[in-house]
Amino acid sequence: MPDPFTIVSGICAAGAVAAGFQLRQRAVRAEARIETLQAELTAERHAASHDPLTGLPNRRAFYRLAGALLTNAAGKPLIAVVLDLDNFKQVNDRYGHAAGDQVLISVAARFAAFAGDNLVARLGGDEFAGLLASPTVDHCWMEHTAHRLGDALAAPIEHGTVSLRVTVSVGLAPVRGPAQLADALCRADAAMYRAKSLGTTRQTRQLVDAHHVESHRDDPMTVHH
Repeated sequence: MPDPFTIVSGICAAGAVAAGFQLRQRAVRAEARIETLQAELTAERHAASHDPLTGLPNRRAFYRLAGALLTNAAGKPLIAVVLDLDNFKQVNDRYGHAAGDQVLISVAARFAAFAGDNLVARLGGDEFAGLLASPTVDHCWMEHTAHRLGDALAAPIEHGTVSLRVTVSVGLAPVRGPAQLADALCRADAAMYRAKSLGTTRQTRQLVDAHHVESHRDDPMTVHH
């Protein structure tokens, strides 16, 4: 006949094993839940700071990130860039909002590729902004950069069987510190609208070959491409 103490000891050992297994299972489920919550929190933070269509930082995130970059730049000048698509409403009206979305996505991707590691964002609608590192605030450098950006955005955008071409107006202004950010963006925005006021006789979907450049006080640069 088995020893009662042996039986009890066996039962206790089996119970301890079972309890340990349950604890490990609970720990695994808890870790999985924590990971899920962290992923959801990360996704919510990303959604709060990024444009859902293009994936670029939104207006609020742009100001926050630009302020941090300027704080860490130790007075080294950066170039604020504002660009706006010309007659973008015509794309939506003629080809539909899906085509308009494709244009915005393509412009965002090209702007980001052009900027490389620099900050770019979608401020809203068809307006984008960037903060570019620059070796100089020389007028010629800004002019060259603006034209290169216009060229990068001017390539055809394929949407189904339609090949779309858009034009952009670009404004640039140097900025040396976070306290100057709002003013620099205002000057770049004003320069962009001056460029837009130059106008074009071509349709939005057509490529504009001519460049019109003006220089303005405080070194903002306006380019209509």
